[in-house]
Amino acid sequence: MTIRIGIDLGGTKTEAVALARDGSILLRRRVDTVQGSYHATIATIQALVAEIEAALSCRASVGVGIPGAISPASGLVKNANSTWLIGKPLDRDLGEALSRPVRLANDADCFALSEASDGAAAGAPTVFGVILGTGVGGGIVVNGKLLSGPNAIAGEWGHNPLPWPTDQERPGPACYCGRSGCIETFLSGPGLARDDSRGLSAAEIASGNDDHSLTSMARYEARLARALAQVINILDPHVIVLGGGLSKVARLYETVPKLWGPWVFSDIVATKLLPPKHGDSSGVRGAAWLWE
Repeated sequence: MTIRIGIDLGGTKTEAVALARDGSILLRRRVDTVQGSYHATIATIQALVAEIEAALSCRASVGVGIPGAISPASGLVKNANSTWLIGKPLDRDLGEALSRPVRLANDADCFALSEASDGAAAGAPTVFGVILGTGVGGGIVVNGKLLSGPNAIAGEWGHNPLPWPTDQERPGPACYCGRSGCIETFLSGPGLARDDSRGLSAAEIASGNDDHSLTSMARYEARLARALAQVINILDPHVIVLGGGLSKVARLYETVPKLWGPWVFSDIVATKLLPPKHGDSSGVRGAAWLWE
């Protein structure tokens, strides 16, 4: 039996799963993410792998999803929300700690790979996986292969400007990347909450039936439709799968495809917009699938 271990290094939780060859989960473990310590992060992952392998009496491949990426230029972590990882050779250090090669990828890439492998978009030639959560990210899978690109930023649509902005949307909210009007500032959970301006969470707004909530959601859906139309114009994916907290908003899958048509440079839009099959488990499963 071929066993793959996937690790999802989240901001608050670190999750590990062991997958069998058919994708079934053999074992799952979850612990709190140690904050601020690079060495403790490595020790946590090392302990999780050791625990799983002892329980299953095996030696497995290891893939890790991180909130950032390995720079092709330096070989060091960049763009990580967990700032203590930045500038570190995490893949090499984990490889030494675990005495085997370790594959790392951005957590949004892992989500896309999971849903393209045996999830909602299984079998689709081209898949764009979207994260709509605390931030906005994305990943691209073509013919079952994850795309990274020479800069390791393929799919990072969240830090492009919101397309076709209205006068009221210019210049847009300030983004932590140093620019204003990024897609992330409009379509993330905090972005929706800020736009609604009542101090409610994104989940509360999305589930509200009052006029204010419905108006806020209508603006959100229109912006999401424009932003995804731009992706369709560039990538023309067969399937777009939504992930993150806002992927649980059922109305998006009906409303957004009705809105993106005027912005897509085509007479028809055959792209499917789908919810994730594996939900919150997609990231950790995709980390395991980094090993074919």
